[in-house]
Amino acid sequence: MAAFANSGGGTLLIGVDDNGTIAGLSAADIRHLNQMLSNASSQHVRPPLHPHTENVQTHTGLVMVVSVPNGLAKPYLDQQGRIWVKQGADKRHVTAREELQRMFQRGGLVHADVVPVAGTTSAELDEPAFRRYLAQHYSAEAAPAGLPLDALLQNLGLGDGLELNLSGLLLFGRNPLRWRPAFTIKAVAFPGARITDTRYLDSQDISGTLPQQYTEALAFIKRNLHRVQGDQGFNSPGILEIPEIALQELLVNALVHRDYFTSTSIRILVFTDRIDIISPGHLPDSLSVDDIRHGKSNRRNPTLSEHAFRLLPYRGLGSGIPRALDEWPQIELIDEASGNQFTARVQRPQAQWEGATDPVTGQVTDPVTDPVTDPVTDPVVRLLQTLVEGPLAPSEIQQRLELKHRPTFRANYLRPALERLWIEPTIPDKPNSRLQQYRLTEKGRSVLK
Repeated sequence: MAAFANSGGGTLLIGVDDNGTIAGLSAADIRHLNQMLSNASSQHVRPPLHPHTENVQTHTGLVMVVSVPNGLAKPYLDQQGRIWVKQGADKRHVTAREELQRMFQRGGLVHADVVPVAGTTSAELDEPAFRRYLAQHYSAEAAPAGLPLDALLQNLGLGDGLELNLSGLLLFGRNPLRWRPAFTIKAVAFPGARITDTRYLDSQDISGTLPQQYTEALAFIKRNLHRVQGDQGFNSPGILEIPEIALQELLVNALVHRDYFTSTSIRILVFTDRIDIISPGHLPDSLSVDDIRHGKSNRRNPTLSEHAFRLLPYRGLGSGIPRALDEWPQIELIDEASGNQFTARVQRPQAQWEGATDPVTGQVTDPVTDPVTDPVTDPVVRLLQTLVEGPLAPSEIQQRLELKHRPTFRANYLRPALERLWIEPTIPDKPNSRLQQYRLTEKGRSVLK
């Protein structure tokens, strides 16, 4: 019963053999079993359970059906203080520390964001940034000027008077990576739609405080998306293909509400057809995907979110996901309990659209749709031949190839050469730079030979 209560609920059938045949119970058996269940659920499980029983008459006797609901006060323990969960058709004893921590977290008994970070002191704090935060958001009464730094941190829930807790480290630490190397963001932009692709267009490991991670992660996504000119002038930077506010809300949600008892990084994967923002930790027990779509919330990290409200574009009202969906309805929310992760999948518009800026070439798509076919046997080899004498800008390559249709140039010449690793950008960290050029790789030179 404790395993059922810890694992979403379940049903016991008493009076059925292991092979599935009905053995049946007598009226005397039912009375005895009711007494046993009452004692077990109230005295042998902590906190007590309240299962529902029903007696079903069969041709061979009664079958007792015991329904155990999903517990609201997890974790449930047996007489010896052990925690059990269901595993397939059996149960298992929980012993792993991280799993125990997550269970206590779901029960609201412990929060990862206030766990002290062993070995840290207030010397690990970026004190000027912390003082600016105090001056901007707290009155003199709430943060007296003469109070020692450790006492201030303790009053704000960012430390215990001796060590920084996780919230203090991630919000104001000088080097959070030193103490918690897993709490970073790993971002990769792929040239296709599969994560198994060994090639990538852009990659970055993002660390630092949460505000720093947010800023750099948003910049990474934006530089790997298209921009649309729309009604803007020719020299304008264009409008991002996905509304920026939707990306902001999803990023903040991942940073503030992730499971910090799980030592895994947030992942941002940019594909040609979608963006996946994957954060460790599935939704808490009391929430479903439909709940968060309608604005319901459950703060997994209450102290962290309380301060993030002032440092990030975070409102703490459960409005982030609904706001992102209002701005861009093509967002799929995927809660994976078995993998202990939550994914926000943002569908991108069609790759080819009028006035879109290509994040690889930095060029602007011509507003034409007529297909142009060049009478060459191998377009990519022609491109390689133009780069024999040295690097060139995309516009110069296109001019030498005598191509007027930019989408054709990108689709049939530039992208295949990049994907085969025959050419490479001279400024790989800034794919949209106006100074971007492309040069032959050793692999490309060998192809020409």
